[in-house]
Amino acid sequence: MKQTPELDRIQELMQPGVISKDGFLGNDTRNLTDILADDQRIVTNLGFTHQELANAMEELTEVGKKAFGNPVLVRGFLEVTVDSSKGKMASPFGGLFDKENVVVVNKKTGESIRWTTLNIHMIRDHGFYEGKGSYFRVEPEDLVRVLELYVG
Repeated sequence: MKQTPELDRIQELMQPGVISKDGFLGNDTRNLTDILADDQRIVTNLGFTHQELANAMEELTEVGKKAFGNPVLVRGFLEVTVDSSKGKMASPFGGLFDKENVVVVNKKTGESIRWTTLNIHMIRDHGFYEGKGSYFRVEPEDLVRVLELYVG
C-alpha cells in the first residue's frame, strides 16, 4: 500500500501536540501505511480480524461501564474497570469519542491490558493499534493472550 496524501495528513494529526499531548505514534518513525500493514499481518496470523478484536474490547468496555468505575468480573477471570471522564477525544481519522480508559486484568495470569474507547474505533474502522512506544498502543498479541480469545 502506498502512503497517500490523505494518510500523510492523518499521520501529521497523530504527531505529539496536535490532537493529543503525546500523539499516537510513540517512537515509531515508520509511515502510517507500514504500521497498518504490519498490524494487519499480525492480526491475520493470529486468525482474527480487526473487527473481531474491537468487538471483544467493546463488549468488555460496555460491561465495565455499568459498574460505574468499580471493577467487575467477566467470564469468571477478567476484571474490568472503566474510568470515564468528562469530554471527548478526537480521532486523527475523524470523529469524537468519549474519554474512557479501560483496564482488564486476567486474574488467572496476573497480566493486564488497557485501551480507550478511541482505541476501539481506530482498531475496528482503521486497523490502527497506535505506533510502537505509544502509551495507548494495543499489541494485538497481548490482547488475544490476556483476554484469552480463541479463533473459531
